[in-house]
Amino acid sequence: MQDLDTPLPVSSDVIERYRTEGFVRLSGVLDAATLAHYGEEITRLTLALNTQDKPLEDRSTYDRAFLQVMNLWRTSEVVRHFVFGKRIAGIAAALMGVEGVRLYHDQSLYKEPSGGFTPAHADQYYWPMASDRTVTVWIPLQPVPRDMGPLAFYKGSQTAEFGRDLPISDESEAQITAAMEAQGFPIDEQPYALGDVSFHAGWTFHRAGANRTQQPRSVMTMIYMDQAMTLAEPVNHMQAADWNQWCPGAVVGEVIDTPLNPVIWSAS
Repeated sequence: MQDLDTPLPVSSDVIERYRTEGFVRLSGVLDAATLAHYGEEITRLTLALNTQDKPLEDRSTYDRAFLQVMNLWRTSEVVRHFVFGKRIAGIAAALMGVEGVRLYHDQSLYKEPSGGFTPAHADQYYWPMASDRTVTVWIPLQPVPRDMGPLAFYKGSQTAEFGRDLPISDESEAQITAAMEAQGFPIDEQPYALGDVSFHAGWTFHRAGANRTQQPRSVMTMIYMDQAMTLAEPVNHMQAADWNQWCPGAVVGEVIDTPLNPVIWSAS
């Protein structure tokens, strides 16, 4: 397996593309053996720890999109090793142009066979953070062809204001999709090969299609933030809940430096 701490250089062209388009998809970031080893544990824990007990047809749109479990790093040393890997965190720091990154939280996303679409949204709606120096890393644990629901991004939409007050829902899907089309933000919905990893900014609007296959789509994500990120006063109840759950003890106006938000990579 690859050493998860081995740096992967990021070219200036890739950094520029990320900052212009709000996302970048990189090939060959992790090899098959590494993904198989860590993916087995991530998927096992996701299935064991999720609390969803309703059949797909009885769930809301949000709950049909995926099973999810957060902060698996606190449950398993194997997953902790994956989440704390400096290779991916170093890429995130380079793309954001920061001296280091902290973990906000990890999030396993398991889209079941015949699982529904993921409505359009921007992640940072949920985060009480004082700047946009945030990134979500999306790591498929198997190839994701189009009919399995790859993550799709509206290019350049990190600059758009409309939709930033909408939680993920049927309403966000309809309103954000219409706004993106009206403003001319094209959607990129390319499939992911094994080893592809994407990085998207907190305000980049994105969605994913339904899983129309009979195989699950298992994905691990890590949300990183500037190591100097300060806590902002929550502007909605979801941000207040995130504050209590993912950075308890953090103080508004001060760096989010809690035991749950360690520095994963730093240039110093």
